[in-house]
Amino acid sequence: MNKKLILWSITVSLGGFLFGMDVAVISGAEQDIQQLWNLTTLQHGLAVAMALYGTVVGAAFGGWPSDKYGRKKTLLWIAFSFFLSSLGAALAGNVIVFMIFRFLGGLSIGASSVVAPVYISEIAPPKFRGRMGISFQLNIVLGILFAYVSNYLLSGGAEDWRWMLGVVAIPSIAFFILLFFTPETPRWLILHEGKVDEAKKIIAYTDPDVETALKEIQDSKTETHGVAEKFFSKKFSMPILLAFLFATFNQLSGINAIIYYSPRIFEMTGLGKESALLSSTGIGVVNLIFTVIGWALIDRVGRRVLMYIGSLGYLISLSLIALAFFNESYANVPVFIFAFIAAHAIGQGSVIWVFISEIFPNSVRASGMAWGALTHWVFAAIIANVFPYFSQQFGGGAIFSFFAAMMVFQLLYVWLMMPETKGVSLENLQKRMIH
Repeated sequence: MNKKLILWSITVSLGGFLFGMDVAVISGAEQDIQQLWNLTTLQHGLAVAMALYGTVVGAAFGGWPSDKYGRKKTLLWIAFSFFLSSLGAALAGNVIVFMIFRFLGGLSIGASSVVAPVYISEIAPPKFRGRMGISFQLNIVLGILFAYVSNYLLSGGAEDWRWMLGVVAIPSIAFFILLFFTPETPRWLILHEGKVDEAKKIIAYTDPDVETALKEIQDSKTETHGVAEKFFSKKFSMPILLAFLFATFNQLSGINAIIYYSPRIFEMTGLGKESALLSSTGIGVVNLIFTVIGWALIDRVGRRVLMYIGSLGYLISLSLIALAFFNESYANVPVFIFAFIAAHAIGQGSVIWVFISEIFPNSVRASGMAWGALTHWVFAAIIANVFPYFSQQFGGGAIFSFFAAMMVFQLLYVWLMMPETKGVSLENLQKRMIH
């Protein structure tokens, strides 16, 4: 791949790094916040989940500025919003102010989960689209790991949770600056601005046959002309259904409950606070290792093979975690959780943002990505909000049994419904997915 192309995809993927940091950094602060402001379990769940409610709004509306003003300009606003929200949450004097800035951070996460994968899918050559798409997920994982490590290193001081949250401001500035050296995507320039000459210069970095690639993009506009404003139509029913189910199963695995509440879960098994924070760092390491494996395999074995591996890994690990809680035998729970994270990283974690960004036609890709991300974040918010309550009322056994049961349905989805998208151009995928 061209060096500039690699640099552009890495830069945009930093939105994923901030996404991961912002999602995971709260795990080190959530118990201190509960004690500081004397929150009930339901109030505490709301304070933690507030960022996720922001992601719902950000995901729902992230596609609109991306289409109207461009992928690049939208990403610049996202970077600035990350910076503002991290400082605001860190300096909050009460829980209301804290939730407002966490909500703003959630808007950034939700919007980045729409715009960054769209940008990467639109600029990547078909041969490398999977690996370039995973660069976004890889950065999410790096962000999660960085958050866990920084939480561990910053723990122990007075109001350490403020430093944990405020550190997100540093990579936000780097993301903002690097975006000025990143171009707009050629598909947006052609389909929304009609800037063919400018687009051709960028296509030259991604495809040696510029004229053929240009014609495919222009033809795709003709094929979907007049239906872009009717996203929820029969024509797009198949990609809409595929994206909805894929994103729903992602959260019904329990992944965000574990990411958000990992120290609490480890403490439920008898570990002390410091050991729980250190075990959470282990989650970040395992997540990174198996995401890299997914990155290496996605364009070789395909999306469906990774999803089969991940689904089976989910079933086994979640069942073992549930059994351990039922038997009150916690010695191996950290190992089972690491196995769960490995299954997620190589399956759903590696595939979700790649797959959803691929299956929608050019004319509605941002709307389709927004639909998938919205579904993902609605379920993430609900689960993160209710997890403390249900863990208190029913215990870990019942909760993890539910997550395991949901993964049976994910396995059926992969087997019976999910198409393979490996190595196919976005325009040819469009012909397959709409009728």
